[in-house]
Amino acid sequence: MPARRLYVVAYDIREPRRLARVLAIVKGYATGGQKSVWECWLDDAGLEALLGELEGVIDPEVDSLVVVRPTPPRATRTLGIATPPVDRDWFFY
Repeated sequence: MPARRLYVVAYDIREPRRLARVLAIVKGYATGGQKSVWECWLDDAGLEALLGELEGVIDPEVDSLVVVRPTPPRATRTLGIATPPVDRDWFFY
């Protein structure tokens, strides 16, 4: 099985219908997140599939989308009343 890596997907979509479509696509790949920032554990094929779906929806003239791979992996830090995520060593795919 190909290794999956953590990506953070964030977006700013200007039109409500496109925003709803982007949200639905990203949530289909995400393991967690909120509003317009999502955590996705993806292998190479999953990343390409996600980007391919999103390219067909966003308007590159007015929308923005960024996919970041945080490296090296570090422990999650929380501040205030935030609760650290409890992630297992595996995920269902």
